[in-house]
Formats: sequence, structure tokens, C-alpha cells
Amino acid sequence: MIQLVPWKRFVPVALLLAVTACVLNARGSREALPPREQLALFPMQIGSWQGTPLTLSSDELQVLGPGDFLVRDYKRATAEPPTNLYIAFFPTQRTGDTIHSPKNCLPGSGWAPIESGRISLDRPDGSNISVNRYIIQRGMARALTLYWYQARGRVVSSEYLAKIYLVADAIRLNRTDGALVRVVAPISDASDEQAAQARALEFTRQILPLLDRYIPR
Repeated sequence: MIQLVPWKRFVPVALLLAVTACVLNARGSREALPPREQLALFPMQIGSWQGTPLTLSSDELQVLGPGDFLVRDYKRATAEPPTNLYIAFFPTQRTGDTIHSPKNCLPGSGWAPIESGRISLDRPDGSNISVNRYIIQRGMARALTLYWYQARGRVVSSEYLAKIYLVADAIRLNRTDGALVRVVAPISDASDEQAAQARALEFTRQILPLLDRYIPR
């Protein structure tokens, strides 16, 4: 039997989206975006990790819309699989070019989440952040994925909380810039899951101090 989902569950989401749209369209188009470096200048060498640039297809770029994007594989040793880094920065989200959630993008490219949760990470300044932790699968391939939303000095794991801050900062700061940061470590076999997580966490700790130069606070 098909169970109908109570309509009341959709009301908060619908209201949030409606308020977001109204606020983003209410103010002028010129925003107070602080200076930042282009993602093309992101270091190719990060500690012992060496990067290899990858490219997005024209179809992917068309779907993403105007923004600054980075896709690279970073490798630490020849025997290790590469760790993938993806950063999508949008200078404005007023014109409908908003951050695409991996919850939608990954299934669209054939990856299905088989495990989800959150994990805490320490930042260089002594604070800690909560990021999403997913195990994803496509055919026989599996990977551990960490991702979060970073914008205007905040790091959040919840896309709904990110939208609430987006509305608040559009009013308070006249800024709607923001980014998605995603780290993916392949899992070679069942015994490699902890090793993949350790690689992803170590790499993420290496890039955290660098991100403020490319994603302005």
C-alpha cells in the first residue's frame, strides 16, 4: 500500500523557498563581495598531496551556471587511489544560480547513497565544524564523500540552514555568495572503508586553512 506523506511536512520547506526568493529579488543586484582569489590558483601541491586538474563538461557547466569551479584529483603515493576535490563557488545566488546539493547531483550521475551521517572536524583556529559524511555506490564502485556548504564565514552541513543564513545575510550584508566543498575518497574493498575515511579526513584538514582565500569570509 502506498502511504501518502502528510502535506504539512512540505509547508516549512515551501515557505523557506518562497521567503528566499522574495528576499533575494527585493534588493539591488550589486553585492558587497570581498576580494578573493580564483580557484584556478588553488595550490596543486598541498603538503605531500600532488594535484591533477580535471575538467567539467560543457553540459555540466551549463547546468551549474555562472560561477568559479575546481575539480582535481590529489594523490599522495603511487599505491594510493586519488582523492577528489570539487569546489563550486557562486558570487551571487540572486539570479537562480544556486548551489546544487550533492543529494541531487550524485544520484543524477549514477551514484546512490548507502550510508549517511555527519562527522566533526577541528579547524586550525581551534573551532570545529560538522560536515556531511556519505558512503556512495555506483555498480561495484564505492566511495566515501565529505561535503559542506561554506559562505560568508560559516561552514554548515545542512542545506536548509545554509538557505536560512543566505536570506539573513542577503538582508544584513547584501551578500549571497557561497560555495560547496566536496571531498571524495574511493573505497577499494570492504576493508578499505576506514582507510578511505582517514585519507579524506587528512586531506580535508590540509585544505581547510586555505579555503578562506577562495571563499571569502
